[in-house]
Amino acid sequence: MRTSEAQPVVAAVDGSRTHPVTLDLAADEAARRGVPLHVLHVWPGQYTGRYRCRGPVPGETDGRRLLDAAIRRARQRAPWLTVTGELITGSPAGILAEHSETASLVVIGRRDEGPGRPGWGSTAAYLARHSRSPLLVQRGAGLRTGPVVLAVTGLDGPASAVRRAFEEADLAGTRLVAVRVWQPGDDQAGRQARRQLTELLAAWAGHYPRVRVEPLVVAEPELSYTLGRASRRGRLLIAASGQRGWFAELVRGVPGPGQSPVLLVPPVSFSVAAAGR
Repeated sequence: MRTSEAQPVVAAVDGSRTHPVTLDLAADEAARRGVPLHVLHVWPGQYTGRYRCRGPVPGETDGRRLLDAAIRRARQRAPWLTVTGELITGSPAGILAEHSETASLVVIGRRDEGPGRPGWGSTAAYLARHSRSPLLVQRGAGLRTGPVVLAVTGLDGPASAVRRAFEEADLAGTRLVAVRVWQPGDDQAGRQARRQLTELLAAWAGHYPRVRVEPLVVAEPELSYTLGRASRRGRLLIAASGQRGWFAELVRGVPGPGQSPVLLVPPVSFSVAAAGR
């Protein structure tokens, strides 16, 4: 496991057709934070799911070639960026979880379980619960424009996720849309949910005066549509990591093409502003 005064962005590459987009996203994030980029390929790293390729199994030489190509691409993307690489044998989920302990951010790509079955794949699903650093999941060629969207589940909301949402919106110079769900059938509960969300955001808004905040309270049946639309029109969807149950599955499995990345923030994490110090 690597250690460094400047916690790096760790990017996982697996040779899938979407991994170049994931790598570009990781390079952009490392450059924005002013920290090194560490490219990681776990060998044997071939996909072994139901819809895997039936061709020859890649060897270690193929893994090294993939890693070298990824490093070259990252350096071309951001020539001033410090880029390192590592080829490791083992379990991708376990190794990435270990690296998350000293990373400012872990970036991976989503791998659907199959046609018509959106999901994250086993590695991303594991890291969504166990990563010690924020986890950024690339879910398609979404536009990096529009607002930052924060999905709030609890009455208070994890402070690290709320803070990170304000930081991201401030850095991007865009507005922040905070979405909270409530159970329909009780109008008083709906008004209470809106008031609690407004108070939660007001507690942070003073630290980020440039960020325009839009609270949005939606009924549970409308949440899937709302998050799906936000994923297509926003630049980033943020939620707290470690969540279980229907809401976590909904955030991870919002269907549709052209989705924005999802950033899952653990209860305690590095801030964007402090990452490069």
